[in-house]
Parts: sequence; C-alpha cells; structure tokens
Amino acid sequence: METFKVKLSSGREVEINEEAVTVLNEYVRTQITLEEMTRRLGLTSWEEAYELIKQVPAWVMWTPISIYKRT
Repeated sequence: METFKVKLSSGREVEINEEAVTVLNEYVRTQITLEEMTRRLGLTSWEEAYELIKQVPAWVMWTPISIYKRT
C-alpha cells in the first residue's frame, strides 16, 4: 500500500498508512467515537480527528484493508 500524508490546520502531518486505514475503516463501519479514533491515531483532540476525516478521500475509508494489502 502506498502511503500519503494529510496536513492538518494545526501543522501536524498524519501519515495514512495501513494502521491509519484500519482505524478509518473501523470508524466508518462501526460506532467508535472521534475520541477513540484520536487515541488510536495519536492525535491531540477530536477536532484533529474530525479534520482528518474531512480531508481523507471517502474511498480510502471505505476500501477494506485486505484490498490494500494485495497491492
């Protein structure tokens, strides 16, 4: 899987790698909270998590991690 980075307004860059995609997949498919996503991705606040969700393309969040692993 090719990784890419998302730059947040706080200046922090979040690498979208296999681990991050796994968390994003779980977020869109289940009811984990923004606070839980913040903790698992090492962000500082739920606002950063929300901003990340707004910036990551939807297809990245909805594509199963097993498909990413094949490429």
